[in-house]
Amino acid sequence: MTGTDLPRIYRSYIACLNARDWPGLGRFVHAEVHYNGRRIGLSGYRQMLERDCDEIPDLHFDIRLLIAEPPHIASRLRFDCSPKGVFLGLPVNGRRVSFTENVFYEFLDERIANVWSVIDKAAIEAQLMNDGKAAAPGRTAAPEKAKQSP
Repeated sequence: MTGTDLPRIYRSYIACLNARDWPGLGRFVHAEVHYNGRRIGLSGYRQMLERDCDEIPDLHFDIRLLIAEPPHIASRLRFDCSPKGVFLGLPVNGRRVSFTENVFYEFLDERIANVWSVIDKAAIEAQLMNDGKAAAPGRTAAPEKAKQSP
């Protein structure tokens, strides 16, 4: 697998997720895939993704950064979505939130064998605390105007 093949394969994998092509997932994910150090296998990985899409109907994977060093991919994904209920232990309940995920993949035989994922939960918490009026992840909200005395 060359350095140019891996990004193409990864982009096809993300397209598969966005199309909800669950039967096609095996083209991209190894049968013995591990997620955050735990073996969940292809069926467990598919169940996880199906559950995520059920809980977040407008879930869309948006690649913001992609670095390939075979057999690894590092990606920063951005999400702008409305989880239906509790998400990552937070009561989102249909509110639109934006957040990122930093995820690393290890490929074996041109399929994902290991996934390490970290989601920016703090960005979601900040938006919920500010009634969804917080700035986009990675930015700070504009300070309120100071009250001026006459």
